[in-house]
Amino acid sequence: MLSSYPELMAFLPCTSPAPWIEWAINNPELMLVDHAHCEKKAASTAMSLMYRYVERDNLLHKMSRLAREELIHFEQVHKLMRSRGIAYQHLAASRYADGLRKNIRTHEPARLVDTLIVGAFVEARSCERFAALAPHLDDELSKFYLSLLKSEARHFEDYLALAEEYSEEPICDRVALFRAVEEELITTPDVEFRLHSGPPQ
Repeated sequence: MLSSYPELMAFLPCTSPAPWIEWAINNPELMLVDHAHCEKKAASTAMSLMYRYVERDNLLHKMSRLAREELIHFEQVHKLMRSRGIAYQHLAASRYADGLRKNIRTHEPARLVDTLIVGAFVEARSCERFAALAPHLDDELSKFYLSLLKSEARHFEDYLALAEEYSEEPICDRVALFRAVEEELITTPDVEFRLHSGPPQ
């Protein structure tokens, strides 16, 4: 499945640990609730960038499309939850996004560039995890998760292309920094299961 996205897999530092996949399979309801949260947050992030960087025309174009798609994904996950009698509820965020974002620089345009790189990692990891989970889920969920791969991969590409466009220097060093942080977050144990958590303790 992910062989169709070699650039995405080369971008990520590792694949999801097998214990995390087993953890997800054993927590399908929690997985869907957190997935819904992730889609809503992704739409919110795209909208926030549109409000903050109104002069960046290409960003406005790509983030507008991305926000719409993420809200559609939220609606799709929420519909699946309702059909399965799963209540949407508040969840504490995993350490993943905050762990990446704490390395974002505070001056512009570096802040924008780093934020876009973080977005690329979040979308790439989501794509990898959907593909890793699909073979282990029921038919309905499996088809749904496979249907998300193309859009998640495109979101990764959009974020990375925008980071390159708006950076005043090559972004390879910043990508390497966030890549190392992402690997640690994905491979070190977590207490609570989340769609972007590490393996269980």
